[in-house]
Amino acid sequence: MAPTNHHRDAMPIMARLGDFDKRSGNLIERLVFNNRVLLVTTCLVLTVVLGWFATRLQVTASFEDMMPQSQKFVQNYKAHAASLGGLGNSVRIVVTNTRGDIYDPKYLETLKQINDKVYLIQGVDRSFMKSLWMPVVRWTDIVAEGYQGGPVMPDGFAGTPENINMLRRNVERSGIVGSLVSTDHHSSMLFVPLVEKDAATGKTIDYKAFRDQLESLRSFEKDGVEIHIIGFAKLVGDLIHGVGEVLTYFLYAAIIAVLIILAYTRCWRSTLLVTGCSLVAVLWQMGLMQLLGFTLDPYSILVPFLIFAIGVSHGAQKMNGIMQDIGRGTHKYVAARYTFRRLFLAGLTALLADAVGFAVLAMIDIPVIRGLAFAASIGVAVLIFTNLILIPVLLSFTGVSKGGAAYSIRSLQGVHPFVNWLSSFSEKRRAAGVIAVTVVLAAGGAVLSLQLKIGDLDPGAPELRPNSVYNLDNAYITKHYQLSSDQFAVIVSTPPDGLVNYETMLEMDRLEQILRDLPGVQTTTSVASLARRFTSAGFEGAPKWETINRDPFVVQDAMSIVNNSSPELFNDGRSVAPIIVYLTDHKATTLARVVKTVEDFAHKHNTEERKFLLAAGNSGIEAATNIAVEQANRTMLLYVYASVVLLCFITFRSWRAVIVAVVPLIVTSILCEALMVLLGIGIKVATLPVAALGVGIGVDYSLYLLTTHLVFQRQGASVRDAYINALTSTGKVVALIGVTLSAAVITWAGSPIKFQADMGILLAFMFLLNMIGALVLVPSLAAFLLPSKAVVIGAQENTMPASTKVKTSSALRRA
Repeated sequence: MAPTNHHRDAMPIMARLGDFDKRSGNLIERLVFNNRVLLVTTCLVLTVVLGWFATRLQVTASFEDMMPQSQKFVQNYKAHAASLGGLGNSVRIVVTNTRGDIYDPKYLETLKQINDKVYLIQGVDRSFMKSLWMPVVRWTDIVAEGYQGGPVMPDGFAGTPENINMLRRNVERSGIVGSLVSTDHHSSMLFVPLVEKDAATGKTIDYKAFRDQLESLRSFEKDGVEIHIIGFAKLVGDLIHGVGEVLTYFLYAAIIAVLIILAYTRCWRSTLLVTGCSLVAVLWQMGLMQLLGFTLDPYSILVPFLIFAIGVSHGAQKMNGIMQDIGRGTHKYVAARYTFRRLFLAGLTALLADAVGFAVLAMIDIPVIRGLAFAASIGVAVLIFTNLILIPVLLSFTGVSKGGAAYSIRSLQGVHPFVNWLSSFSEKRRAAGVIAVTVVLAAGGAVLSLQLKIGDLDPGAPELRPNSVYNLDNAYITKHYQLSSDQFAVIVSTPPDGLVNYETMLEMDRLEQILRDLPGVQTTTSVASLARRFTSAGFEGAPKWETINRDPFVVQDAMSIVNNSSPELFNDGRSVAPIIVYLTDHKATTLARVVKTVEDFAHKHNTEERKFLLAAGNSGIEAATNIAVEQANRTMLLYVYASVVLLCFITFRSWRAVIVAVVPLIVTSILCEALMVLLGIGIKVATLPVAALGVGIGVDYSLYLLTTHLVFQRQGASVRDAYINALTSTGKVVALIGVTLSAAVITWAGSPIKFQADMGILLAFMFLLNMIGALVLVPSLAAFLLPSKAVVIGAQENTMPASTKVKTSSALRRA
């Protein structure tokens, strides 16, 4: 293919400023460029003001914000939360004696100091806190006179040998070995439930401050102990604490973007202007979030990265157009208006597609996802102004360097061998091969994606690396304690005093036995199972009395003893009680198995007198989240694609062009799910937004490339000639954008926060594959779906200045 000549021999009309009619163009163009000074001054003022507000934007998190608010399990939990102390947000602190067992006076004194310090931390639900030093942890024994009991820690404990022996005996008969005391007796646990909101102030827990207070406990390690801490508050605190390191990756992304654009343009002036405007967009976004009452959290902290990367990609398109026009001799002001006129619609549609990709996430009823959607939507709205309008206006003042303009024109001379090779995919013979390979890849990816799981696939906290301090602490606790931190609670709801009913207690006991037989369940506990033991104890430990007694007075007596040692197992009205299921892990398959078992039991055994409801406990909430994510996943993709199809149709006004633009996105979505299977990544709150973002941002490539392609084809060029011209004018920038976006987000792969690393890998994959699809699959589909006779001549013809119009297809071939 010979080089096209329309760039060389066709000088732009009215290249000089004096010949240009400033009243030309549409209303938006005239308003923007005829008021340039006012617009730039306004932007400067807004940048200063919003930048100041951006510095006040806080990074927070909330346990409740992780819950799907309308999911029935969560609604059940919220309705009974006041009666389920300790089954929501909690922290476990294990103190290990490095010099022996727990029956060491020095260790116990250190444990007391730690207990007292934790007890006074704001946000701790003190009434349900448990440890060896808390009086609520009790032992019970049967003596000739009846029941005898008391706190596990002897009254007036002074560390004497007698006190130590008494403590040892109390621990053994209290039944807390494996729960509050390790199986090897070398460590003990503080169970610390939390109150999400302060009753007096109504403020939620400051997780960063709470985490810092927990970390300060490690100062006791100099006294011969080791501290291990797990729980939602600690996990989120670690994520927030890692924000400083995350900002380092933002710097890496900015440097990579600058270097790539500079390598493409050879112009420092335009490179800094494009990246500067993208940074301005981030400042505006964060300032507006603070003004509107939003905050950042560990999930939405990545949104400014995306806004910056999207801003750079769209800014590069504007810069490329202006640079080429200036290189042909056009005045910088005229070139800026030509580029604005040529790319505003395509850019607006692309940003709207990005906005749709973000906004559709708001349909997911999980506050952290909605927060991400709102934050990103604000950012995209800002980009419409800073990148579609501000960049051309600023370039109309600054222009580009002579060297950069000359380089851009030299790059247009002739047809680069790579461009010529890409254009060969618009020939039907090669196009058929590409389409066949695509079908095979899509089919293989679809089969593999059937194995995609919902929820967490690894033990511990999958948000963090396996070798993180948190996950190492979790592994230690799991190894040394029989009762895991993965608690799933079934809520038993009855009328007042309904728990005393024999049938209710019997049904609870039956469900426990069924659950204990499930794979992945360590054990269960409830007032029913404990009542059996205490009833037997009341009759001299006779095994025949280890049962649910029909006499309500005997049941009442047993429940009173249970209440002394485990007040969290039923409420004061004796109408709500949890069945606590201790799981070996919180993997999706384990949770799904428990949910199905309880739902089947509830369907058969629920009555007006008793109802078995799902769910409480950290694993119960996670099960609810998995269900909500699974329901939202396909629905979300459907809405994203429907919106993208509509926007593409408005832009192209051709159903054939819509198919050409959307098919590469669908293939990429399928292959991304296959990649998640191969990498062992499940669909969860952290990864759910990736597909929507990949589609919304990925369509940008096709929008820019096809818009230009259709303009040339509607002027009479063949599919191949139109594609060569599109590649020459915008295709290189499409490749530039793909590489820039992928290189920017792949830096996240090094993040200590694993879900951010997963998002970086998946987004880089989708951005890169969407770029390849735009450059290879789009011309292949166009060869069959966009023959010249199928393209309406004349549509959009005036969106391009005369300098970029082709003469005839034959003229292109002769050049």
